[in-house]
Amino acid sequence: MSENSNQFLDALKQMQGVEVGDIVDVEVLDVEDGQIDVGVENAGVEGVITHREYTSDRNADLRELVKPGDKFKALVLRRAGGDKENGEFFFSVTRLKEREAYDKLQKDIEEGNPIEGTVTSSVRGGLLVDVGTRGFLPASLISNRYVSDLKPYIGKTMKLKITEIDPNKNRLILSHKDLVEEEREEAFDKVASQLVVGDVIEGKVSRLTNFGAFIDVGGVDGLVHISEISYKHIDKPSDVLKAGQDVKVKVIGIDNDRHRISLSIKQTEPSPFEQATANLNEGDVFDGEVKSLTNFGAFVEVADGIQGLVHVSEISNKHVDKPSDVLKVGQTVKVKVLNIDPSERRISLSIKAADSNASSNEGSRPRRSRNDNSVNKKYMGNDDNGFALGDIIGDQLKDRK
Repeated sequence: MSENSNQFLDALKQMQGVEVGDIVDVEVLDVEDGQIDVGVENAGVEGVITHREYTSDRNADLRELVKPGDKFKALVLRRAGGDKENGEFFFSVTRLKEREAYDKLQKDIEEGNPIEGTVTSSVRGGLLVDVGTRGFLPASLISNRYVSDLKPYIGKTMKLKITEIDPNKNRLILSHKDLVEEEREEAFDKVASQLVVGDVIEGKVSRLTNFGAFIDVGGVDGLVHISEISYKHIDKPSDVLKAGQDVKVKVIGIDNDRHRISLSIKQTEPSPFEQATANLNEGDVFDGEVKSLTNFGAFVEVADGIQGLVHVSEISNKHVDKPSDVLKVGQTVKVKVLNIDPSERRISLSIKAADSNASSNEGSRPRRSRNDNSVNKKYMGNDDNGFALGDIIGDQLKDRK
């Protein structure tokens, strides 16, 4: 067989039929305003690529993008009506790129790889992102915090995670929030492993809310609840703190399951009780004002906002049925400090022990029994004023029955 015959047979073998869905090599024959005329290599088939099937940029000029003689791969979309012997087809480059992109994305999912995409525009409910094909990033999956304004994200490149993919429906749902949460958990584990409840550390106010302040401690936000900002009452955190402010905080809780760190600002400072009792010792005698009366004793102010309890048995050497029989609110009395309990923040006082007239009879004065102390503790709460008002009122109500 001659050389020419062999070449002819080789050419025949290369001549293949074109089917819808095939990926073929095409050569540009001509470029018009809205389409590109192409021929399939080694197939003797011609077809058309419309503007939108070549580029998603509606403003692009096809003549600037391609020229006759250019070669590239295209996807066979469908057969077009025509009288040509081999028919005429519509081809697409954009859909081929989408198919290739979906194949790569599917591989990324299987390997657990994050992807990168550029936000092209905002739509109702989220953002459109170019990741080789068009994906949708719902507003609820942009961040682990509520996002109200989507416009600042347009044009930004973001790391994303694929949450749903369906090439047949051209459906691709993305999430940035999932990656933020994963990174946050990793950062939490690293920081939490270095902290112990009780540690006092430096932090920076990252943001403020109505219920507290978030403090950045080594790249992780811990929460200072509004009740832990100051010993004094504050209406809102922004009254005493501002974003970017450096603060000293105490670690009061670490929740590894919920990845939360609880902090306190006020516990890094002496409490009002500690300040009031810094120069107060057992045995000290001073004048104080009676602030309230109960059936079991009198509360006397020892410092601004700090009260001690004079149990009914410590009011007088004489028997007293009710404190109100011998005392009244607002009265100034001389008291002696019997006991200061820093752990319970309680101060026990005595009027009769402070009475100079009773000092000579000190030896014959009955000592305070353990029962008296237990009564004190029963009616003393954990607040810095030392007592639980609800218990006091409740006891009075019981006595009225």
